[in-house]
Amino acid sequence: MTNQLHQMNPPERFNNRAEDYAKYRPSYPSAAIDCIVEGLEKPDGLTAADIGAGTGIASHLLAEREVKVIAIEPSAGMRQAATPHPLIQFEDGNAENIQLEDNSVDLVTCFQAFHWFNPEPTLAEFARILKPGGKLATVWNNRDRSDKFTKEYGNLMKIAANVKPKLRKDRIKSLHNTSLFSSVRHLVFPYQYALNRDGLIGRAMSASYMPKTGKINEKLTRKLNKLYDRYCDDAGLVYFKYKTNVYLTSPN
Repeated sequence: MTNQLHQMNPPERFNNRAEDYAKYRPSYPSAAIDCIVEGLEKPDGLTAADIGAGTGIASHLLAEREVKVIAIEPSAGMRQAATPHPLIQFEDGNAENIQLEDNSVDLVTCFQAFHWFNPEPTLAEFARILKPGGKLATVWNNRDRSDKFTKEYGNLMKIAANVKPKLRKDRIKSLHNTSLFSSVRHLVFPYQYALNRDGLIGRAMSASYMPKTGKINEKLTRKLNKLYDRYCDDAGLVYFKYKTNVYLTSPN
């Protein structure tokens, strides 16, 4: 098994996850989006390239602030599952070879995606397309393991996991070590979102490493149902808790 996620055919891994991804993946806290656009021009004058945009969860958050978004996503299934928005333009493409002109965007964002990219050519492309004074934001929702439900969910997902979590840390190191960008600012925001029983199962199924059928799928589904029964409240909801990590930098 390769240790490099960019060699594991990310577009195909997510094509059959798009519906669950669009329905059940978490959003991001407003404070995180505020800090990303802070210090740039007025939002209605900004153009952002959201790389690895998925079904456009974060693209919509930017567009709601009147930012024009070019959402670049290599998975056809994910693009097709996206909800249209007049300020979002979806494009096929990948992070290592972005089909945008030099100095053409004010902001580059990667939400829950940068660990899927080959860092050296990707960062070179980000530096190329950003305008002077522009900003790069890489963002991850990391599970808050101090919360019992969230921790138990994460432990269950290890049954199916076949990727190494340290790769995310490796990508963060690449931000700090590159000469293309200045020093990195790191901010953390608490975030919570609720799901019903179907949502909990759908959230698990949206993971690229989760088998859609077979014994592992059946085992995990049984355990998730038991987890839901133990933690659901009177409204029939369980609550994930996250720490949303934002890494901000600008091209040199």
